[in-house]
Amino acid sequence: MALRIPKAELPTELKEEMIKRFGATAEPVEATWHNPEVSLASSEFGGKVGAWQAADEGLKSYAHMAVAAQVGCGWCLDIGYFHAQNQDLDLAKASQVPRWRESEVFTPLERDVLEYAEAMTNTPPTVTDELYAGLLDRLGPPAMVELTAYIAYVNLATRNNVAHGVESQGFSTACEIPLAARPGNTGGASTA
Repeated sequence: MALRIPKAELPTELKEEMIKRFGATAEPVEATWHNPEVSLASSEFGGKVGAWQAADEGLKSYAHMAVAAQVGCGWCLDIGYFHAQNQDLDLAKASQVPRWRESEVFTPLERDVLEYAEAMTNTPPTVTDELYAGLLDRLGPPAMVELTAYIAYVNLATRNNVAHGVESQGFSTACEIPLAARPGNTGGASTA
């Protein structure tokens, strides 16, 4: 799949900031900059979401990657691995998120967070009372509210990227993270 909308011309300062931060301009911004108001609002909200501190960063990173794998957003998996590396998270775990059910590297709490991220991403959502209560008991109300809002935001971002045709930009070239097969689908959506 190729970008479905031509890349918008970005302001020089914005290009330079992204190149300094990521080593390249981010295709999601190039796709959405046709409407700077939407692009800036999304970026600002993403920054606020990233600043929340009630929930563990590792759990949020794994949840983000689980959503990305399920939705089929190679760019999000790619940038998720990039962030995991920069946050000094366990990269072996990060690389296993798309196949977390078969992997032995995750703790019971991490497994429940991954299941919760997928359950929230299903259409319609399939979150059970038992799963929610178990996470609430272990995380506490502030972290549970944050994790839920974080996963909801990630769904917005991943679905936006997939609809625009944004693909992996190679931020995670060393990780080789394949996208997990969607439920009811015989193959993966694509590779990161």
